[in-house]
This record gives sequence, structure tokens and C-alpha cells, in this order.
Amino acid sequence: MAGADIRGLDIGMLRAFDALMRERSVSRAAAQLFLSQPAVSASLNRLRKVFNDPLFTRTAHGVSPTARAEALAPQVAQLLAGLTALLQDNTPFDPAASDRIFRIAGSDFASHCVLPALTRQLHAAGSDIRILWEPPAPVSVPERLARGDLDLAVVARLRPPRDMLTHTLYEDHYVYALRRGHPRAQEPMTLDLFCEIPQTFLGYGSSVLDDRIDDTLARAGRRRRAQVAVNSFGQILHQMEHADHAAVLGTRVAAAFGDRVQLQPMPFEVPTYQSLLCWDTRSEGDAGLQWLRAQILQIYGCKA
Repeated sequence: MAGADIRGLDIGMLRAFDALMRERSVSRAAAQLFLSQPAVSASLNRLRKVFNDPLFTRTAHGVSPTARAEALAPQVAQLLAGLTALLQDNTPFDPAASDRIFRIAGSDFASHCVLPALTRQLHAAGSDIRILWEPPAPVSVPERLARGDLDLAVVARLRPPRDMLTHTLYEDHYVYALRRGHPRAQEPMTLDLFCEIPQTFLGYGSSVLDDRIDDTLARAGRRRRAQVAVNSFGQILHQMEHADHAAVLGTRVAAAFGDRVQLQPMPFEVPTYQSLLCWDTRSEGDAGLQWLRAQILQIYGCKA
């Protein structure tokens, strides 16, 4: 980029470039940045002039980076990380003075637990902080945390993960759930009944729980009717209410459905699970994320 003037760049343009590299879509990049698509497109046009390269070309499913963009990507990421570190000092993080975007992955049940209380706090502080909450994606949570695509995640695990830092929010056990009024709700829960009634389950990524259940049944020469995979607990409830499906749920999740579901113990042993707040080692010293973690722990009644 011989002859290019550094005054042609600004942080917003670099953030747009970084988001486009991660999302490979103008619309998704705009959503990540809480900007309009025209604003991201305008930043991209300015970047193209500065670097004298198209940087991204249109595809059927979004945009694809050019060789020049691929070469620039690690430098831009390093520069943004350096700017973030430069702006941090030993003073406490002040949410009232911040307009950061925090990206959190978690189920819709976790969002119901966290977001109302958190946003009330932000409103009371007069903060311009923005929260982007999304369901866990097929790409592993540790990988996305390490890349910086996520700041935090709230996940359920049978075993504590070793590839990210965690804090236990609560421990719970699983139950078998049917809608109230289900035609077979009054029958004793047996292994036969568990296998006969079709089930709906969370289907984002591999599930240690589902593997454990299927392995247990296979050892007994059985197989359940795991019929529908969805990506939210709200969808599970809707399916249970309108298609006579059943589901294996944590007791806290099931309790959130109130009297719309009837709970029965599992017909075989299933280990307890932990709900975990997760983050990457790279963010351990980030004052803003330290503040956010503390708020979430307080919401769950946990000690930091």
C-alpha cells in the first residue's frame, strides 16, 4: 500500500474489516457491530481505497476475502487487540462511560436468567453498552472464545471443560418432561415408555448428554425415538405442547415452564450437570469483561 496515508484509516473501519473477516457477510458483520448494512458497506468502500484492493468479493452466501485481506487479517486483529490493551489502565471499569459490545453465547433459558437483570443495571447506570446474545453455534465454544468471536458463554456440561476458564453458576439434575394432559402422562415411567414416546432435544452441536443416554439404552438393547432437534428450550416446549413429544430437561429449565409440564424421574441413572460461565484466558485481564462476569455471577447469586 505504497503512498497510503494512515489518516485514511480509523478504528471503525478496522473493526468493520475484522467483523467481515469473521462473519463473511455484510449483514452478519453489521449485526455484530450494531450498525446498519450501509454503514458497514461504506467502511468497506473506504478500506478498499486505502488498501487499493477489493478486499472482499461477493459470493452466493456472503463475501469472500481476497488474498490481500487474508494477509491483512492477523495484523488488523493484533492492532485492535493492542488498541484495547492501550486503552485499559488500572482504573475500575465504568459501565456508564462505555459503549462496548459484549458477545455472549447461551441458551434461551440462560438469556431469560441473565438479560432482564443485566439490562436493568445498564439502564440504571445510563450505559450505552450493547449486548449481543446468541445460541451456541456448531463451532465449539472454546474455539470461538479463543478467536474473540465471543466474550463469554453460559453452557451446561456434565464434565468441567479443560480448554476454557469457568465458574460454576449452579448444579442440577435431569428429569423427564411431558406436557400436562399428555395422553400417557399418568403412566409409570418405565424404560419402555421412555423409548416409545418421541422426544425433542437441543440440537446445536454434539451433546455429551444425548450420547450418554443413547449409550445407556444401547447397552440395554433399546433405542429411543429422538425425533426432532431444535435450538431453543422454547421450541422444545412448543413441540411438547402441540405434538405430544417428551424431553429430557434440567429441573431448573423445566420449572421455568411452570404448570405446563409434568415431570417424572428418569428411568435410569443420569449424572448431574453444571451450568458454567466460561471465558478464554486471553480475556482474564480485561477490566470490562471482569465487570461483566461479576454482574452475571451476582445475578446467579454466586461469589466471584
